[in-house]
Amino acid sequence: MKTYYETRYASSPQGVKSYDTEQLREEFLIDNLMQEDKIVLVYSHYDRFISGSAVPTKTALKLEAIDPLKAEYFLERRELGIINIGAAGAVNVDGVEYVLEHREALYVGQGNKDVTFSSKSASNPALFYINSTPANKAYPNKKIGINDVEVIELGAAETANARTLRKYIVNSVVDVCQLQMGMTTLKSGSSWNTMPAHVHDRRMEVYFYFEVPEDQAVCHFMGQPQETRHIWMGNNQAVISPPWSIHSGSGTSSYSFIWGMAGENLDYGDMDVAKITELR
Repeated sequence: MKTYYETRYASSPQGVKSYDTEQLREEFLIDNLMQEDKIVLVYSHYDRFISGSAVPTKTALKLEAIDPLKAEYFLERRELGIINIGAAGAVNVDGVEYVLEHREALYVGQGNKDVTFSSKSASNPALFYINSTPANKAYPNKKIGINDVEVIELGAAETANARTLRKYIVNSVVDVCQLQMGMTTLKSGSSWNTMPAHVHDRRMEVYFYFEVPEDQAVCHFMGQPQETRHIWMGNNQAVISPPWSIHSGSGTSSYSFIWGMAGENLDYGDMDVAKITELR
């Protein structure tokens, strides 16, 4: 079997206060992504959000419906976002091939039955990062190249959070039901992302950290603003962020991460900022 999946249930903020390090990591950390010749999926009960990866080498990998979906095919009631962080690859959707170079993305709408992933080189494969959310309408598939994204420069070197944010799958770039995806890259010398921190009770979020050097790490902060917790993370690991939780990180080197969201609305600016001096 080339598809591996697991289910994560929702946790209350009151319960998380008592979690030790092991339980915190078991509930929120996704540390088994980017396995060669496998599709790995994590089905979260926060907004039914699916995070995962596909790394095809010599043969293509087919995206199949997993049991929690109780569906005939994966996208029967879902939409899909894909960002390639590896070498060149292709996604075939119902007979149409979309070639994705490094840092290119694809939106796949509800109702597409056959989705397969392949790499142009088995020795230097594509690394497809996957997000999927429930959908109630079928929108057209769309490739998003590096020149199609919305680019925003944020932060400053003085506050160690100078970074470039790229919006890939947002409603100003592509028609979507609720999925949003983008990428943020820290500039050399900066370490903090998403600071000042915030929550958005209308949406959940997943951060996927990559381009983290082998001997470095990112400390991801989560929890309620006055009751924070942290998870140490390595390269190609993701973390689930509940609607009630902040989601911010600081690395021991520069790094990049892909953010994915789902929930009540598509308003990217809908957030409740937590003042830095009020964090506990």
